[in-house]
Amino acid sequence: MITYSATLDVPRPLAQHLAALLQVNRRERGSRRGRRALTPFRHAVLVLRWFRQDTPLTALAHDAGISIATGYRYLHEGIDVLAAQAPDLADVLSDRLAAGRTHVILDGTLIPTDRVRETTIGTKGTPVHRWYSGKHRRFGANVQFIATADGFPLWVSESLPGSTHDLTAARAHGITGALYAAAAQGLLTLADQGYQGVGIGIHTPTKAPADGNTLDADTACRNTLLTSLRCLGERAAALLTTRWKALARITLCPKRIGSIVKAALVLTQFEHAGRY
Repeated sequence: MITYSATLDVPRPLAQHLAALLQVNRRERGSRRGRRALTPFRHAVLVLRWFRQDTPLTALAHDAGISIATGYRYLHEGIDVLAAQAPDLADVLSDRLAAGRTHVILDGTLIPTDRVRETTIGTKGTPVHRWYSGKHRRFGANVQFIATADGFPLWVSESLPGSTHDLTAARAHGITGALYAAAAQGLLTLADQGYQGVGIGIHTPTKAPADGNTLDADTACRNTLLTSLRCLGERAAALLTTRWKALARITLCPKRIGSIVKAALVLTQFEHAGRY
């Protein structure tokens, strides 16, 4: 057995903030003082190690001196506490309008997960893997997000199975209606071709004609401008998935992915507080 020291590269104020949230949650649960295996701060460190380093639960539980079952319970408690702090879409759009911003970026991403056997009936009437994304060629969950003009994540949706199309997901989450209302007040949305035809106020590039003809110069120029502005939104997903390594491949229940990504959003926004 070899013992060594390690440093977790997250700000200490972030761990203290999460510990405070966990302490409040314990009071709301009615947990008696001194009856929990870990203090709120050690509990917070366990959760942050999982998010930042994707440390296996066996290692987290061993280091904390608790059982694996207790480790999972503590992890899920931390995820739920953080996810509950995630902002609402209406509040995010209102803040953007109040700040005088011109537009936001809508995009979707796939959060990879282990293989899931659940199936559904595809468009051709044949069984397909519900959590498999043909676009990304892997299993995962579809998560929609709203980003600033320079690609900082402002809001993320709940998760849907990976086979869900981005436009279908946006409608299912009620995103389109909120964006229509924001557009009526002057806040436009930029999106990729996967959202084409979604509605007024959400701008997407025009697809090339199916008959082999080319786009006219004005339309091609518009596409180039839209793409150059919208592509900055890719940074939002990258900020979440590269900073918090647990999002590289979720090994928990895939139905928990929405809460996990919301928790990662809260952690990211705390680290960048005051910048956006």
